[in-house]
Amino acid sequence: MSDKTVLVVDDDTAHATMLRTLMKGWGYAVQVAPDGDDGVDAVTNSPFGLVLMDMKMVKMSGMDALAKIHAFNPALPVIIMTAYSSVDTAVRALKIGAYDYLTKPLDFDKLKLTVDRVFERLYLKNENQDLKKQLETSTFHHDILGKSPVMKALLDTIHMVAPTDANVLVTGESGTGKELVAAALHNNSMRRQHPYIRINCAAITETLLESELFGHERGAFTGADKKRKGKFLLADKGSILLDEIGEMSLAMQAKLLRVIQEKEIAPVGSEQSLAVDVRVIAATNRDLKEMSAKKTFREDLYYRLNVVHIDIPPLRRRPEDIPELAIHFLDEFARKNRRDIKGFSPNAMDTLIRYEWPGNVRELMNAVERGVVMARTDYLCRPDLSFISDEEAEPARNAELNLENIALAKVEERAILSTLAAAGGNKSEAARRLGITRKTLLKKLKLYGDDAD
Repeated sequence: MSDKTVLVVDDDTAHATMLRTLMKGWGYAVQVAPDGDDGVDAVTNSPFGLVLMDMKMVKMSGMDALAKIHAFNPALPVIIMTAYSSVDTAVRALKIGAYDYLTKPLDFDKLKLTVDRVFERLYLKNENQDLKKQLETSTFHHDILGKSPVMKALLDTIHMVAPTDANVLVTGESGTGKELVAAALHNNSMRRQHPYIRINCAAITETLLESELFGHERGAFTGADKKRKGKFLLADKGSILLDEIGEMSLAMQAKLLRVIQEKEIAPVGSEQSLAVDVRVIAATNRDLKEMSAKKTFREDLYYRLNVVHIDIPPLRRRPEDIPELAIHFLDEFARKNRRDIKGFSPNAMDTLIRYEWPGNVRELMNAVERGVVMARTDYLCRPDLSFISDEEAEPARNAELNLENIALAKVEERAILSTLAAAGGNKSEAARRLGITRKTLLKKLKLYGDDAD
């Protein structure tokens, strides 16, 4: 489907058919959904450029459907159709995200004018301004954006842990934002007035890492022409981030363990130990618990680092956060590249939401910057995201096409987990979409080893 596809949501079959015929004559592709819940399903399954929706329907009201559609894709404009007696309700709909409302019986000239205006993309300004206001109100977490359940849980953990002195292990796939979480832990701690030192353990050779961490005396080794303080001493009374901790050798792990246990360091070439007071934050994309079981990471060090474990979810597990992140990056890179880009087309935003993002937030950031640079108009459109193929933008649909020679139980598991992800982790909503009870869903998830609470 293209940006010129309209979804008509109306439980009056005759009225919906008439609108479809009328707008097809105006050059628009039209799809009809017979009720609000069907409209929500249609939007989550396919991209549209506009939704024209009746306010009063039997199964799900236009107001409820509007809220769900706006939460899924805030760049998608929704025009509400309402009777004269329901104008107050329509005004409330505008407040929660509707683009406009039309009173019934419809004035077809006004309808055409409104729809044409939408597809001229004048509608995008308001939606993006609303998202910008939302972004301006979020200041605590230093670029950690997201309102999904998994991100709210993560931010709650940061709130609780940051003021303490507990060591923290931050894990997650590459590009999820481990450094941002570490910075938030320090910046919201009692140590925030003291140094925050970062070091990438994978970027320094083993022979130099000890000197980098603990310092050295003059003449301690070839090239050590003067005494040097290590990162731990520089971070005294503050925090240190040991990034890529999983790449550290076993020999260095033993020395790090002693520092954490004794709270003192011994510079290379020195027989004197120096007391240090440092909070250690370690980050890795590797499974340290599995590594400790294989004896490639010290188990005692693992437990010293893992006093509190913060695991950052991949972007594919929180697609509802993509619009907020995308708008944030668009504003940032439009200013940086001196481009007057006002926002995203609905189809472009829909593409971003559906893509799997193997590179996570970092990949999204790079994609938006590339789109800003390559944008042909003052809105970032689907062709500006040409690096994402149609197949990559529709992973759920592709999964359905590759079920040959798979056990029936595995097909069921894939369907359930896919639906749960599409419902944003909401188990009640996932059960409704699957046509089963919540109790049955919880039993199935327990079989798959998922948290069924």
